[in-house]
Amino acid sequence: MIVGTAGHIDHGKTALVKALTGVDADRLVEEKARGMTIDLGYAYTPMANGDILGFVDVPGHEKFIHNMLAGATGIDFALLVVAADDGPMPQTLEHLQILDLLGIRNGAVALTKTDLVDPGRIAQVAEEIRTLLGGTGLEGCPLFPVSTVTGEGVAKLRAHLEAAAASLDTRTIRGGFRLAVDRCFTIAGAGTVVTGTVFSGRVAVGDRLLLSPSGRPVRVRGIHAQNRPAEEGLAGQRCALNLADVEKREVQRGDWVLAPELHLPTTRLDVRLTLLASETRPLKHWTPVHVHLGAIHATARVALLQDAPLEPGGNALAQLVLDKPTCAVNGDRCILRDASARRTLAGGRVLDAQPPVRGRRTAQRLEILSAWEQAEPQAMLRTMLSISPNGVDLQGFAANANLTAAELDDLCRNLELRRVAGTKPIAFAPEYWSRLKQAVIETLKKEHEDVPDSLGLNSEQLRLRTAPRLERAVFAQLLAELLEEGLCARDGSWWHLPGHEITLSEADEQLWQRISPLLLERPFQPPRVRDIARAESLDETAVRKLLMQAARMGRVYRVAHDHYFDRTAVATLADIVRGLARETPDGTIKAATFRDRIGTGRKLAIHILEYFDRVGLTRRLRDTHVLRNGGLQF
Repeated sequence: MIVGTAGHIDHGKTALVKALTGVDADRLVEEKARGMTIDLGYAYTPMANGDILGFVDVPGHEKFIHNMLAGATGIDFALLVVAADDGPMPQTLEHLQILDLLGIRNGAVALTKTDLVDPGRIAQVAEEIRTLLGGTGLEGCPLFPVSTVTGEGVAKLRAHLEAAAASLDTRTIRGGFRLAVDRCFTIAGAGTVVTGTVFSGRVAVGDRLLLSPSGRPVRVRGIHAQNRPAEEGLAGQRCALNLADVEKREVQRGDWVLAPELHLPTTRLDVRLTLLASETRPLKHWTPVHVHLGAIHATARVALLQDAPLEPGGNALAQLVLDKPTCAVNGDRCILRDASARRTLAGGRVLDAQPPVRGRRTAQRLEILSAWEQAEPQAMLRTMLSISPNGVDLQGFAANANLTAAELDDLCRNLELRRVAGTKPIAFAPEYWSRLKQAVIETLKKEHEDVPDSLGLNSEQLRLRTAPRLERAVFAQLLAELLEEGLCARDGSWWHLPGHEITLSEADEQLWQRISPLLLERPFQPPRVRDIARAESLDETAVRKLLMQAARMGRVYRVAHDHYFDRTAVATLADIVRGLARETPDGTIKAATFRDRIGTGRKLAIHILEYFDRVGLTRRLRDTHVLRNGGLQF
């Protein structure tokens, strides 16, 4: 169990930790000289059952509240320290507010310096404290009068802490590893060491992780968990990690050491905010604030996702726009302080750590945030599936919910959903997948009614008319199922309903037989309409009309203006493009390379590549082209 102290300056927090553990948590020379805690201090003590009780000692001065917050976010148990002579003071209240906003519900009060006052004063202050705790998460918690000078009450408090540790619910070890870095130093012969609280998952010696938000890869050389050498560290423990491949100067408080799949730096967080009831004014849209999350301290703006300001004591959905990136997941807690960093304003619970920049207040977006407020991942995903006609990005869901691949697979097995593989796996509620299939059929039916002399639509045209927000690879899977079920048919790259076909008139068929061989004489550089008409002494308008009809039938493709290619030639060109992409390390196709491969001029090669961009086989990337996942098939 990790115990965090809280309370006003000079109320005896560090002395109490020393009395409980034998360890002086003030590690800085300046702290010892001034007799005042400035930064976080740490102490550990073994319990009778062999486990370790860890303490995070925080500074009580208002100037160092940012340091207090860096240590408070990962604790299991709060030890609120109040001096019997002073009684509750300003930082007593602020620290209590912070603990409440962080959702800490396990704790006790240590009434210190009892050797300086009479029993009547002890009773008076105890009553003041109980009143102060009313309505907070620590309401009704036990109070222990203690003196670090005489030792009175210290043993009883320690016994209570050990009993609380024994009765603490066993933390479920799930999700990817996340450690919030609150300290970094160098040890001679070992190298860089970072310390912090493990928020989730487990880590073992030899694991390869990332330092975030920089994205620097690191390897775990050694682990101390709860101040003991260990082969692994677990959620809920304070750990020191000896890291390879990184220097101390590259690490700072507020960084995360985490599993690579959780490295998703963001400057936007969608949260549920609660404004302190003690505030005298509402919180307005775009208010500047200081944000504390994990061990990071950043400035930000509050974008309220409602029209009215947030009233004191109320809560609302909001997006925090940070001045620097951090990593977070659903359920993380944060604290907001005012622009001058003089007082605590509000607390927040992270809902979505990868929110959109636009459309953050749309009805569907607010429904998605409501889904993220569910208590368990299964309920979150079930709700999200019910409101997502275009499916749920499972990778994004798993990252925000902090689920490992195995945990995500287990979750999906317990839900009724249709899982589709694309560039990333997408999950659909079965009814939405069926609706998409029906929408494709209806789109083709309308196309046949509106343009009866057209064979149908290519896959990209069909996607844009049916489900433009659907990823191409996912839409390709949808079409493949329709084809397998016999509900759709395909002729080359053209999709149509079964039984739909078009034919040329006898005269047009004869004309087609006359001009089609010209397209195959030089398949990669066929003549244009005017060249065909001139070569065969035909009316140019008639040739153009026929080729347009042949394109609707799927016999040819209009690659450029008045430039039609035989379907077999286009299929071969598409295969050449795919082959060129496989030959380069980055999968790019250059116009010059393509030109040389097909033996045409540069201008025509560019026209062909631009055609493939338009129909969805490739996409332009600066001066090159790359294949699209789930691109058009010819």
